[in-house]
Amino acid sequence: MPEAFIFDAVRTPRGRGKPDGSLHEISALELAAQTLGAIRDRHRLDTSLVDDVILGCVMPVGEQGADIARLAVLAADYAQSTAGVQVNRFCGSGLEACNMAAAKVVFGEAEFAIGGGVESMSRVAMGADGGAMAVDPSFAYDSYFTPQGIGADLIATLDGFSREDVDGYAVESQRRAARAWAEGRFSRSVVPVVDQAGVTRLDHDEHIRADATIDSLATLKPSFKAMGETLFDPVAIQRYPEISQVDHVHHAGNSSGIVDGASAVLIGSREAGEKAGLKPRAKILGAASIGSEPTIMLTGPSYVTEKLLKRLGMAVADIDLFELNEAFAAVVLRYMKMLDIPHDKINVNGGAIAMGHPLGATGGMILGTVLDELERSGKETAVINLCVGAGMGTAMAIARV
Repeated sequence: MPEAFIFDAVRTPRGRGKPDGSLHEISALELAAQTLGAIRDRHRLDTSLVDDVILGCVMPVGEQGADIARLAVLAADYAQSTAGVQVNRFCGSGLEACNMAAAKVVFGEAEFAIGGGVESMSRVAMGADGGAMAVDPSFAYDSYFTPQGIGADLIATLDGFSREDVDGYAVESQRRAARAWAEGRFSRSVVPVVDQAGVTRLDHDEHIRADATIDSLATLKPSFKAMGETLFDPVAIQRYPEISQVDHVHHAGNSSGIVDGASAVLIGSREAGEKAGLKPRAKILGAASIGSEPTIMLTGPSYVTEKLLKRLGMAVADIDLFELNEAFAAVVLRYMKMLDIPHDKINVNGGAIAMGHPLGATGGMILGTVLDELERSGKETAVINLCVGAGMGTAMAIARV
């Protein structure tokens, strides 16, 4: 079977996911189309060689609906023969799209495929797609449903992470992201977003708060305390009777930011790259997904990493860098604790706490981030990972070529 290689990875900057954010006037379709256009233009790529485009989108409704991947293919003026499909594995959608693109290459269905994702959170609100998870009483009762924020606070409670622990992690994420931007570490992957007149609307991640400190974060009130004490804490305690209360430590400053953005990763066989005159940047070693306990919801990353590394015959010590989406600070702290990963090997350029989490796009974004860092640092291997709603984890392992 062919092997799957990464030839390029691009992303937009992340714009604040509010009406005053710099990308609010740019539709999700246009964000996705611009990343596809960048992949094509950077390599003078004959787009008829791209068999499929798979894009994650977590709220595929309204202007983000109707198979936004195929619409982005057409909007980017790709060859008519290039197919497109939208996928939704909640926060893991962008990486799942890349996993699917790699699988198509390995199976022989595609010579080139593009994975990635898009989300305009300022224009299509989180939760706009509805669904039974939170609103169907029979499902919520049987599954001990709690929102993600309660799950993050539950992790902190069970694992003993204090408010100072999660705030300290958040401040370091901001510091690392600001340093990475100052040193130009994202310059290879970030493509500025332009409007219809060709004017640049955003060329940097605008959610970063480099001046954040432990003291400034200490002034923020817990985001999930009221809803927890009103409704969800008793549910969590029913599921985890070993605790008597939930310690609410997460807030806007130590949780992922709401932002707009898109990502695209060009994946193909070595032979396809040779025919197109492209050199591979990394080999995809493998990928995996897993289900995990749905009440706490966010513990899947450590389990899926163990699953993936076991299949590959590798150990945690064989991996040089880890990139785990910073949905909430406690998620990363638990991952580091469970797998005994030092902080200097994970999210070395900051993460979603500092730069934001554009749901369907994030997986492709952090894949590109760690690929750039492997090349910058001369390191060899990386695991990319996201926690996923309803209790799941999705991961990929790569090796620099």
